[in-house]
Amino acid sequence: MDWRGYGVAVRELAQAIADDGYRPEMILAIARGGLFCAGSLGYVLSVKNIYVMNCEYYTGVDERLEVPIMLPPTPNLVDHRDSDILIADDVADTGHTLKMVYDFCLPRVRSVRTAVLYEKPWSTVNCDWVWRHTDRWINFPWSTEPPIVTDEQARA
Repeated sequence: MDWRGYGVAVRELAQAIADDGYRPEMILAIARGGLFCAGSLGYVLSVKNIYVMNCEYYTGVDERLEVPIMLPPTPNLVDHRDSDILIADDVADTGHTLKMVYDFCLPRVRSVRTAVLYEKPWSTVNCDWVWRHTDRWINFPWSTEPPIVTDEQARA
């Protein structure tokens, strides 16, 4: 996927959400890939309230931890008990991260829905809105090139 394709994809995803009449008060991005989707969906759906849930799961191409973990700080949703929330991510691969974030939000807000660009057939979560289904590894424009700073250099 290149940047132009991403623009088309996220706009079509937003259109599907709008066509269904869902009007979230907040979009919750699953960082890092979900940051791009959440920001773009927020702009197109006129939602300015965007939160971030930092999670760690993938450690490399198709390599992951045993289970996803939430990294602090977690969003304080105490003021959003009557809110409808849209969780945004780039891909639902295993679905484990989405499920963890969904389960975190569900008892704290009025409703939770999910939107992703891609969903894999083996995902444990069936997202509410999906741009495309695939069983392939996706190279996104923000992650195609290797990092300039390695993980080791960032922690030094």
